[in-house]
Amino acid sequence: MYLEVPMINFDDELAKFQPSLDVDQAEEAINRNDLTDVTDILKEIMKEMKK
Repeated sequence: MYLEVPMINFDDELAKFQPSLDVDQAEEAINRNDLTDVTDILKEIMKEMKK
């Protein structure tokens, strides 16, 4: 009893391939997103406490 596994079409897979970003590109992409993180929240809390 064998399970039949379809063959991979390497031409199709290569056509769909998108290389990952290198470190510099990834860093730029991350920095472009203005996301609030824990340090931003803590800074706001500290600012409010000083008032």
